Amino acid sequence: MTWLNRNVRVLSAVSFLQDTASELLYPLLPIYLTTVLGAPPSVVGAVEGAAEGAASLTKIGVGPLGDRFAKRPLIATGYGMAALGKVFVAIAVAWPGVLAGRVVDRLGKGIRGVPRDALLVEGLQPADRGKVFGFHRTMDTLGAVVGPLIGLLGYELLDHQIKPLLLIAIVPAVLSVLLLVLVRERPRTGPRPARQPILAGMRDLPRRFWRVTAMVVGFGLVNFPDALLLLPLNEIGFSVVMVILAYVTYNLVYALGSFPAGLLSDRMPRSAVFGLGLMFFAIGYIGLGLTTDTVTAWVLIGVYGLFTACTDGVGKAWVSSLAGGARQATAQGVFQGGSGFAVLIAGVWAGLLWGEDGRLPLLISGTVAACFAVGLLGWWVLRPRQRSAV
Repeated sequence: MTWLNRNVRVLSAVSFLQDTASELLYPLLPIYLTTVLGAPPSVVGAVEGAAEGAASLTKIGVGPLGDRFAKRPLIATGYGMAALGKVFVAIAVAWPGVLAGRVVDRLGKGIRGVPRDALLVEGLQPADRGKVFGFHRTMDTLGAVVGPLIGLLGYELLDHQIKPLLLIAIVPAVLSVLLLVLVRERPRTGPRPARQPILAGMRDLPRRFWRVTAMVVGFGLVNFPDALLLLPLNEIGFSVVMVILAYVTYNLVYALGSFPAGLLSDRMPRSAVFGLGLMFFAIGYIGLGLTTDTVTAWVLIGVYGLFTACTDGVGKAWVSSLAGGARQATAQGVFQGGSGFAVLIAGVWAGLLWGEDGRLPLLISGTVAACFAVGLLGWWVLRPRQRSAV
């Protein structure tokens, strides 16, 4: 398998370790913020929204740098900042400290993600990029299975204390940084893209790329942070342990579905696979907005995992295949940065409208996502002659 090269394997292992650290904390942070530190649900949305906004702004700026300079130092800096952010979270005594830690963590994500995604497809054909991003997302998300399970084990062994788990999360984060010594980057053979303002570099991106990015960013305005999505589980009777296990279920479905979805997107239009993912999103959100049954909610969390499996890696492969070879990092920066800004806005409005149980934001988001899904899938079915356009 020529696509499964050294960098794909190493960067996937690095992402596994980093996500193990991040996701050990992620399902606990909403509970930690609201029950231990006394923050309201609106703060949970604001913290995650601000964190994603910081990552998004950084991705847009880092993209052109990844096209002009070596990618490996940027990747190492990003993972190092993510580890530092987890230290800030661990020592925080109030929610602003958690906010600072999450912002530093996500700034690191913004710095590393775009050059890493560009390096993953270096030298590979567009027909293999769905598999590459699918494999990477699978490994990354397996960390999101292992991390919460470690968190759950620690939660039980440490007498239901969350604070010590914040320190444990630092260990795999540091290991991920050390593993980067195995990453190799090809010497640049062609001319380096000319230094120019960020907006000027963006103008080189093709029109099809902008259409796809506009659609995904538009959907992102109703895709609020997953931390908020976990709150209704606690409100309908899930214990802390059940919330963690439900989150593990979500990530396990996400991990198992990512590679098949990526493989499928190499064989059929990625727009169709993405549209299918949006349908899963609509089912999950609307269902969680209506149900009060714990078993049904657990199943719906699994359905939501299919959404991420069909859109995360597939979306990256989609824009990668639309961007030129010299603008891979710029394209990923615009796409991922714009999507992240949309999540920031979604986190703010969802937090403000949350109320007692969050049903209204869930129903609004699910309904809008269903419209996007019907539009994408309907376009594909009704206009077969233009399938190759996306």
